[in-house]
Amino acid sequence: MIAFINILVNGLLLGGIYAITAVGLSLQYGVARILNIAHGEFIMVGAFITFILHAKLGINPLFGLAVAGPVLFVVGYLIHRILFKTLKDRTPSPAVFEGSSMLMAFGVLFVVQSIAIFIWGTNVQGYSYMAYSVYLGDIRFSANRLVILVAAVLICLFFYLFLTRTRTGKAIRAASQDPEAAGLMGVNINRMLALCFAFGAMMAGFAGMLISMVFPIYTTMGMQYTIIAIIVVVLGGLGSIPGSLIGGFLLGIFGAIVSSKDPGLYMAAYYLLFMVLLLVKPSGIFGR
Repeated sequence: MIAFINILVNGLLLGGIYAITAVGLSLQYGVARILNIAHGEFIMVGAFITFILHAKLGINPLFGLAVAGPVLFVVGYLIHRILFKTLKDRTPSPAVFEGSSMLMAFGVLFVVQSIAIFIWGTNVQGYSYMAYSVYLGDIRFSANRLVILVAAVLICLFFYLFLTRTRTGKAIRAASQDPEAAGLMGVNINRMLALCFAFGAMMAGFAGMLISMVFPIYTTMGMQYTIIAIIVVVLGGLGSIPGSLIGGFLLGIFGAIVSSKDPGLYMAAYYLLFMVLLLVKPSGIFGR
């Protein structure tokens, strides 16, 4: 029973991180129609910003929310306005733009990664934060993992409320469902597309902050998390924000179960799940 609870908590921890990661990518692809292959690089930058704040300046990693998120939001907004909007204006059709934007995202990936390697090098980094155990009855938990789990759930909840209760969130949802109709109703589509890309980068920054609190970080870690985000988006359904949230937690629990048997197999299990999903249910849980 105790072992099962530990696996469940670890799964929810991973799931919270995966959910935040996937929501960002789901916004960028589901609304802005950009399969952002560089999404993991934004996660990496968020992780290193948090690492620098804590290791060099002694700032609590949780305050990285107030730094990593806004910094990545601004960077994402500028990248969309300068690169992807210009590309969109010069492509003849949405289908051509999707293919061209993915190639552009590869360019962003290598530029961001190269700059990160120049600044921070290639060594694995990490720090210790709340590295002690807490007990609930006879069950022992890692304190930092519980904090990360709570933080991840709160971030997902607040972002979901933002999308469902605010005027901007409703405009984003309208743009994702029918851009032409939303434009006719007065929604500034170009602004919504830029905001979606920026919010996606911001969520990547939040995910990077949480990852840095419990896992080693390095400048080439991005692709792994991009692939995980893509798997979660496919699991939850392309363009579905609730699907990404639920899919993230499901994948995290699945990964924790596999890791409890053999820690070296969890990525292989993710790839296998991804291939099965594409064959059996490519639309995902809440897919369109």
